[in-house]
Amino acid sequence: MTHEAFSRPTLNRRGFLGAALAAGVVLVAESTPIAAHAAAGDVTLGAGGINLLASPGGRLTIRDAGGVTRSAGSKFQVKDSVTGIHVSTGGTPTLSALPDGTPAIRMDYTFDAAAGSTSVTGWFSVGTSHAGLEWRITGADTLVADGFLFSRAIQAPTAPDDYVAIAEWVRDAGGGIPYEDTLGVAHTSTWGTSLHGLFLLDRSRQAWTNSTWVHAPGVADPAGGWTSRADFFFSETRPSATATIGRGRELGLELTTNRDFNLYESAGDQMELTALVANGGAAKSVDLELWARSFDGALLASTTATGSVAAAGTWQHTFTLTAPAGGIALAEVVVRSGDDEAFARTNLAVLPSYDYQAGADSMFAIANYPWLQRPSADAVLDLWQRVGIGLVRIAYDGGPGLPPAAFDARCMRHNIELQPSLDVTDAEAATWAADKLAVAVGAGAGYFEVGNELNRPFNTGDAAQAYLDKALRPVFDRRAATGDVVKLMNNGLAGMDKPWVENFIAGGGWDLIDAFAYHPGRGNFTPDYIPAGDDWNTGGDGTYWNFYGGLRQLKALMAEHGEKEIWLTEAYAPTKPNSWWHDTYRHAAENVLLTLALAKAEGIRGVCWYQFHDSVLGMPQVADPDNVEYHYGLMNRDLSPKPSLLAYATAARVLDQATFQGWLTFPDPQTFGLWFDTPDGPAVVLWNRADGYLLNTSGQRTDWHFPAPEVWIDPWPTKTLLTVTAGNAVRQLDAIGRSCQLSSARGQVTLTLDGSPRIFYGLTPLARPGANTLAGCHRRRPGGQPSDRPLQPPGPSGRRSAR
Repeated sequence: MTHEAFSRPTLNRRGFLGAALAAGVVLVAESTPIAAHAAAGDVTLGAGGINLLASPGGRLTIRDAGGVTRSAGSKFQVKDSVTGIHVSTGGTPTLSALPDGTPAIRMDYTFDAAAGSTSVTGWFSVGTSHAGLEWRITGADTLVADGFLFSRAIQAPTAPDDYVAIAEWVRDAGGGIPYEDTLGVAHTSTWGTSLHGLFLLDRSRQAWTNSTWVHAPGVADPAGGWTSRADFFFSETRPSATATIGRGRELGLELTTNRDFNLYESAGDQMELTALVANGGAAKSVDLELWARSFDGALLASTTATGSVAAAGTWQHTFTLTAPAGGIALAEVVVRSGDDEAFARTNLAVLPSYDYQAGADSMFAIANYPWLQRPSADAVLDLWQRVGIGLVRIAYDGGPGLPPAAFDARCMRHNIELQPSLDVTDAEAATWAADKLAVAVGAGAGYFEVGNELNRPFNTGDAAQAYLDKALRPVFDRRAATGDVVKLMNNGLAGMDKPWVENFIAGGGWDLIDAFAYHPGRGNFTPDYIPAGDDWNTGGDGTYWNFYGGLRQLKALMAEHGEKEIWLTEAYAPTKPNSWWHDTYRHAAENVLLTLALAKAEGIRGVCWYQFHDSVLGMPQVADPDNVEYHYGLMNRDLSPKPSLLAYATAARVLDQATFQGWLTFPDPQTFGLWFDTPDGPAVVLWNRADGYLLNTSGQRTDWHFPAPEVWIDPWPTKTLLTVTAGNAVRQLDAIGRSCQLSSARGQVTLTLDGSPRIFYGLTPLARPGANTLAGCHRRRPGGQPSDRPLQPPGPSGRRSAR
């Protein structure tokens, strides 16, 4: 991935969940009396709907209103960077009180001598259907606050536990589009049809939580040491509403629809958008307002509803919309009561099924395993195949995501990427090669990508020889010895690292690979941008991070040293909000389409898109506006489609069985075109660069911040008219696949072009030596007269550098 050095101040006006919890602002309903009792070493503490029992040995039991045990645990775990992991060996409970006099259970945990000076004291309190759990930790400076966990075992659940991220939408104080920020995470449990429970934390990694332990990272205490905190709630509503009510303040809002991924099959389908309003305060009346806009800003819906929400209660209302003929509906719902307001956004889209025919010849792939399998693994794979994904980069038994058999059952191809270490002995390298080649072969992988982004420091070539010696050559030699037929790729390079490739070739690497892999990182440049010169800066805003210039560099090297299959094992269009270096949601859709069209034109064997969902592994769906890694998905955090998903599907459908015929040349040197033959006739991709190759340059920028326009705002001010010969049926597809028929007059049609790529059917490409064009091609002057400027053939690369 590209270098990331941008971060934003915290702009969430409500403040994080952790701040509220730390301050003790946690209510679920009108308070009920607290009952406390201590006898024979046991301590009990109860309030309406909940009861805690603490026992010698460190045991803490959470019981419901009927006295049934729902959760039980007895240990606390710490991590020391020097001495390792230490688990408590016991604990002594006593009846005590919090500083404000609230009755509480104090639990003094014991550790063995190896834990040194580590001391952990638990403080447990109750409110209505709520338990506050806090651990105060002191010890050596080498304790790792991110390594704290507490034990719990859920008793007799009726459904698997879940990990649910809680988020809220906020408006950027610096201007630009709204975005989601985290309000915490919930580890949820279910008993029967109505009783739910959850442990709510400010932060917690799913990957470090299991049926026994909950990850509860500590926060530094100004008085010394650290504090870990979790809150447990019994509830009958969704986790997001429980979090709002549990905080005891302001309104909360969550949106859901009646279709997986908010995707509908055809125009006219009934789209149900349900708003769940949660109220953490006193009973109140609320106004609910909905608007929905098209990709171009047309108002698809605008309506209001009024309701009443009980104290510490919820209310929901369902809006009904009609699915448009195509494209995407961008929706916002706002709930207001007096001065209090909350809002949420989501996308709904129409994406019909499609019968792809390319099979194993398809270049359309995904870069990582489907680790976020919501609402189910089958639903995710259904969607993958619906948008044209035919291959997954990584699949093996025992690995993350789904096993190879899941893809085999759907006739989806799969490769493998495994990461070696370059800091090993020759013997260790040989052992790794033997072990991992066996894994690749056992997985039935078509290709083994030997490592990932091992070309640091970028653009120097320094790491090439170590990679050959410690990774690739040992795997190649092992394959020669075993006779296995899996194909080999070099590690997918971060950026098209020409010095690394030159050193790799000089060291004999070219003969060791069957395919060449790299990751064409891209900053705020259009995909067809070719930086001037060869001295490309690799910094966080460097021209090294471009798409087409690097690809042309690689093609030039191959012309000299021999052709190889090219695999873009990570290609992307990240949408970090209000960041000038990254794509806006609209630009991302345009860039997805153009990236894939250019890749098809250049004969790329596989384009593995990185990645499918916004999220990071280990903390799925936890909103993180500052982390660029979080924003690479084709799907939003709430599992709704970005415009990018529709752009990917559009490219996959148009290019499924397409054959590239050549670049098109026009009187206007800033107009460009790609000509493909398809079963539906010639498909021509056209765009114009009158507005340049650099993105997000308008308006005032401060540091990294760019006030991004809303999705429906057209970012291309210059419109260029191109008149060409046409029959009666000229069809245009925009970047997200919306179709429209263009009217022709006297055998000609006038096309409106700008920086967004569009696909046209019904035009007549003409093959000319060195200068293909469209029949009847001429551009219009501003006054409407055709230009007689002669055709300008493209340069050797088929493109020109940016201004």
